[in-house]
Amino acid sequence: MKKRLLSLAAVLFVAVVMNAQTVKEEVKKDSKAVGTAVEKGAKATGEGVKDAAKWTGKTAEKGAKATAEGVKDGAKWTGKKVKKGAKATKKGVKDGAKWTGKTAKKGADAVSDTYKDVKDDIKKKD
Repeated sequence: MKKRLLSLAAVLFVAVVMNAQTVKEEVKKDSKAVGTAVEKGAKATGEGVKDAAKWTGKTAEKGAKATAEGVKDGAKWTGKKVKKGAKATKKGVKDGAKWTGKTAKKGADAVSDTYKDVKDDIKKKD
């Protein structure tokens, strides 16, 4: 009976060792697969970052060109508006001077008429 137990124990021990070896190999394979997947992922991420950097650079260049063009167009527009404003101001000053002259003449005439009326009233009272 001892012999049988020892034989059974030996068989069980060998089975456990073989099973442990199989598990060890499976773990090794899984580790290798995970490592490969991580490497592929890192490579893909690196390529994605590289592509994104290129895209960002191109987009920034396009934005800079568009901004420069917008500033140029804005400067032209501002120049046109300034010219129009200067013409309008010049005309307004000219028209304002005419109006001021007319109004001043009317005011002078009114003062003169009032002076004459007052002078005549003083003569009447004397």
